[in-house]
This record gives sequence, C-alpha cells and structure tokens, in this order.
Amino acid sequence: MAGSTSEEKTGIFNLRNLSGERCPDCGGTGQLRIDSENINEHFEVEKQTVITECPRCAGSGYVAAAG
Repeated sequence: MAGSTSEEKTGIFNLRNLSGERCPDCGGTGQLRIDSENINEHFEVEKQTVITECPRCAGSGYVAAAG
C-alpha cells in the first residue's frame, strides 16, 4: 500500500471524544436521518431518507460532558 498513512493502518482516534457524552440529537451515530416524501410529476409519492452529518457534534457522535 504505497502512500498510506499510519492513521489508516492503526485506526487512530481522538481519546477526548470518549470522555464526552453521546450526542442526544443523533444518538451517538454522528448522522441525522430525515425521512422525506415528495410527489413527482406523475402524482406518485416518492419516499427517501436524507442522511447528513449531525451539526451538534460535527459527526463525531459525542458532545462535551456537562459539568
């Protein structure tokens, strides 16, 4: 694997994230899922799920511990 970094090989993570609490908005997943229904030009209902990064925890799944 030419050009790979040690972070890719070892799975380094930020230890400070583990001392926080799970984000209440996303439940610790780091993602928000929003169900949406749209009506197309044939008057059919199209359902989709929009997945986006949680703005509260910036995708980490953790927020700073209260206290």
